[in-house]
Amino acid sequence: MISEAPTSAQRQPIPVLQYAMIAFLALVTVVTSWHALYPRNTLLQHAPTVLLIFVSMPMLRRWPLSNAAVACVFGFFLLHAIGARYSYSFVPYDDWARAMTGHGINEALGFARNHYDRLVHFCFGALAIRPVREIAARHCGLGPRAARYIAPQFVMAFSACYEIFEWLLAVTMSPADAEAYNGQQGDPFDAQKDMAFAFIGALATTIFVRRAKW
Repeated sequence: MISEAPTSAQRQPIPVLQYAMIAFLALVTVVTSWHALYPRNTLLQHAPTVLLIFVSMPMLRRWPLSNAAVACVFGFFLLHAIGARYSYSFVPYDDWARAMTGHGINEALGFARNHYDRLVHFCFGALAIRPVREIAARHCGLGPRAARYIAPQFVMAFSACYEIFEWLLAVTMSPADAEAYNGQQGDPFDAQKDMAFAFIGALATTIFVRRAKW
């Protein structure tokens, strides 16, 4: 049974740390939009982030979450903002690694493509578990076992819906824009691999959460 939403008297103030995370995410979104590699794609990819920034404060007042859960959402969207700036396929992590260590990640690990998108899909699965479990338990009336069970299912369902949305959006673009937006990099199984990485991340966190009991 879903619990009733809190009334205005039950609404709680947002912790200062959560305000700070929202403000910093807004700043990062603006900065990563400046002189982006593919401006149109960056604006499209920033759209969910901008929507989240606008609705986060009223939602957190009505349906509060712990600092840890908000930090998970914040961490994922920071990674997404970096990816959006470079349309994911062109995030220069190899250049950053060479500047810091003198060695590139791709050459060290034998990668033939840019894998930043795989990292973000893995992190989506890993970081979504905590907030989804909290929402299910605190605001939907589910018990701990049911919340633990539904969180990885949410990750897989959302990942599949996102890949379908990405495909439908890409068919309205020019081939060059669609390739840059999707970030397939010539891989016909890119969508399936993205979902697989999200599931692996969700599974890893679910196992850790069960052992850590939070």
